[in-house]
Amino acid sequence: MTINYRRSWFRLPALVILLLIAFVGHAAAQRDNLTDAESELIRYHRELDKRVDVLIKAADRRFAVINGTKPPSTKKQFSDEPDWGELPQGTRAELLSDVAGILDEAITNVDDVARRDARNPMLGKSLKKLTTAVNGYMTQLEAMRSSTTDPKELAAMGRIADNVKQILEAAGQHSAASGENSNKKQKP
Repeated sequence: MTINYRRSWFRLPALVILLLIAFVGHAAAQRDNLTDAESELIRYHRELDKRVDVLIKAADRRFAVINGTKPPSTKKQFSDEPDWGELPQGTRAELLSDVAGILDEAITNVDDVARRDARNPMLGKSLKKLTTAVNGYMTQLEAMRSSTTDPKELAAMGRIADNVKQILEAAGQHSAASGENSNKKQKP
């Protein structure tokens, strides 16, 4: 059997075009972790602690949708602050995946500030807020984990747990490095 290279040559561009279409279609189908309004709030707030507040509230909104509970207040702190917009939509697996992505973004924000200025006072404040939030998320995940067999949900829960572990480790390292517990003045 011989291969007709002329015919194969013409099929190569068609194959490349099909692969590009598939790749672009997959990239377009990917879901953003934050709604457009939440992304606008992240851009609005420049300080680490305010960004962390937005990220925590964004994750809280997703847990409220998942659990069917009242979402956190979206009252504006400043008159020119963007609105929070509508609650996020999606399946339980998508919303859990959003939470994992949101925590990943929080880690990235903290890492960026720590890399530039390890003594920035916003680091400790932000890590405390994140620690409190993620401990609550883990409590909610434990309750959810026993009631699901969906592999997408379980995978998202695993990503959340990995991010929680990183946040708790960073908080512990920051606390130890800054001497928060050992340098407190004791009253005589």
